[in-house]
Amino acid sequence: MGRHSLPDDRAAAGGGDRPPRRRRTVAIATVLVLAVAGGAAVAAQGGLLPFSKSCEESAVHLSMVASPDIAPAVRAIADRARTDEVRSDGRCVDVNVVARDSYKVADALASGTRPDYQIWLPDSDLWLTRAKGAGDGTPITPGGSVATSPVTLATVPAAAEHLGWPKKTYTWAELTGAAMESDRVRLGSADPARSATGLLALNSIGTSAGKQGGDSDTRVAATAKLLAQRMSDGDTQVVATLPQDGSGAEEGNPARNQAVLLSEQAAFAHNAESAADGKLDLFYPEDGTPLLNYPLTMVDERRQSTDESRAALRFMILLSEKSSLTTLREHGFRTTYGAADDKLVAAAGGRSPQPYDATQPPAPTDEALQETLGMWTITVQSARLTTVVDASGSMAATVPGRNQSRMDVTKASLIQALNQFTPNDEIGLWEFATTLDGDKDYRQLVKTARLGDPAKGSGTHREKLAAAFAALRPVPDGATGLYDTALAAYKEAQRTYVKGKFNAVVILTDGSNQDERSISRSALVDELKSIADPTRPVPLLAIAVGPEADREELDEIAKVTGGGGYQVSDPAEIQAVILQAVMTAGQGARAAGE
Repeated sequence: MGRHSLPDDRAAAGGGDRPPRRRRTVAIATVLVLAVAGGAAVAAQGGLLPFSKSCEESAVHLSMVASPDIAPAVRAIADRARTDEVRSDGRCVDVNVVARDSYKVADALASGTRPDYQIWLPDSDLWLTRAKGAGDGTPITPGGSVATSPVTLATVPAAAEHLGWPKKTYTWAELTGAAMESDRVRLGSADPARSATGLLALNSIGTSAGKQGGDSDTRVAATAKLLAQRMSDGDTQVVATLPQDGSGAEEGNPARNQAVLLSEQAAFAHNAESAADGKLDLFYPEDGTPLLNYPLTMVDERRQSTDESRAALRFMILLSEKSSLTTLREHGFRTTYGAADDKLVAAAGGRSPQPYDATQPPAPTDEALQETLGMWTITVQSARLTTVVDASGSMAATVPGRNQSRMDVTKASLIQALNQFTPNDEIGLWEFATTLDGDKDYRQLVKTARLGDPAKGSGTHREKLAAAFAALRPVPDGATGLYDTALAAYKEAQRTYVKGKFNAVVILTDGSNQDERSISRSALVDELKSIADPTRPVPLLAIAVGPEADREELDEIAKVTGGGGYQVSDPAEIQAVILQAVMTAGQGARAAGE
C-alpha cells in the first residue's frame, strides 16, 4: 500500500468476517495497528499528543467517495467518529463521505484525472479492474471488503405470485426465462456497463444458460436484447421504474416494470420506504447469488501525507468494529462472508424456502465479466447489417432429413433471426448469383434501414424485409458469383457507414466462387485489406451453408476485415450463427478500440 498494508475486516476486535476475494489477498497490518495503538499510548503517557487541542484545530481531514447505496451507512459511521472524537496519533479523524456512482469514479481514475478524495468505496471490485484501465491511470491500492449484498430478482407481489413465490425456486436462466415469457412480468435492469448488479446478474444468467446445454449463446443474446428494451442508466433509476403502490393503474402502466434485477440491500431500502402494497418480494436463484462486495480502496497514496495515510487506516479499522457492523446491518448489508440475517432478509422481501442462505458461487473472473460486458455491448448496440444471400441454383438442393430446399430453410432461419433485432437495428438484403443483374452478380433487394421505420406503402421496414426474405428463390442455372459480390457489398457498407452502430456485412453461401470473370481470391483479399478502415470497421461475417461451401475460403476473405468464416451443416442453424458472429466480431472491435 505504499507506506503500509491495509487492515482487513478482522483487524479490530469485534471485526467482521473474511471478505470473498477473487484476485488478491489483503495483508493484515497487525504490526502497524499495534504500533499505532501502542505508540499512541506511550505518547499520551509522555504528554506528547495534543489532546488538549480541539478537533477543529487538530483534525486530519479526509474525503471518501462511496457507492450511493452504502454511502449513507458509511456517512453515519463517519459522523459518529466525529462525535466520539476518534483519533489517529492523537489527531481527530474527520471523514467527509460523498456518494458517487462507481462507474463514474472508475472511468475518471482510468483516464488519469487527479482525484479530490483519498478513499474510494465502490460496490464491487469489478470496478477496480476498470479503474486500472491500461495501467496509466491514477494508482489505486485495493483493501478488504466492508460488507456484501447478494444480487437477486425483485418483483411486485402480483408478479411474485404469478411466478410461484416463495415456494417455487428457479435457476437464473429459468427465472429470467419465466419472467420474460409472461406478459404479466415486465423485467427491467440497470445498464450492465454502469451497474455491477446488472453485470453480475447477466453473467449469472449466461453461466446458468450454459449449464442447460443447447444454444445458450443465442438464449443469452436474446435475453440481453429484451433487457435492453427496458434498461435504466443505473441502480437508482431502475428502482424508480417499479410501481409506486399496488394499485391496478400503477401495475398496468406499460412504463412500469414488475420485476427488476436488484441487490438485496436495494430491495431492503425500497421496502423500508414503501407502504405494504408497494413492497417487493425477492427470488434468490438456486444456482447461487453473486455478491456485491464493497472493497475499501486507497487512491493515489503517493500524494497523501503520512498523517492522511494513517488517519485513513484508522477509519478503515473503525469500519470493521462491532458498532460499525451494526450500522451496516441496519442499512441492509450482510457481513463480508455474505452470511444471511433472517430479519434483514425478511425486510428485503425474502422468505423461506427461497435459498437466501445458500453458499454463494465462486466470484466470476475478470475475463468472464469482460466477455459478458462485451457480449452486452455489442448485442444491445444498434446493428447495421447488410445481409447477402446466395441465390445460385444449388440453393434448390434438398436438405438431408428435411423435405425442404436449402433456400427454404435459409429463409425461415433468417426470418427467425430477424425477430431478435430491435426497431433501432438497421438491416438490408442483397441476393447474388452469376450475371444476376446484367453483368453484375448481385442485386440489392431491400435498402438497409431501421426495422422500426415505416415502409413505403404500409407496414414497417421489418415487415418489408421479412416479406423479401420469404420471396427469395434460387436462380435456375445460376452459379455462385461470390468474389465480386463480397467486394461490392463491403464497399457499399463502407460508403453508408453509420457511426455509433455495429456495421457489418453478413454473407450466406452454399458454394465457392464460380464466376471465372470475377476478381481473383488473392486480389479480393488484397483489395479488402487495403480499403479496411479500423476507425470505421465493417467486418465481413461469412457463413458457409452445407457441405459444398468452403469455410476456409470464406475465413480467409473475412478475416482481413475483422470478421470471420462460419460453417453450418443445416441452414436452420443460421439464426444462432448470425448472433454468434455478431457478438464475436463486436467483442473484437471493442477490444481493438480499447
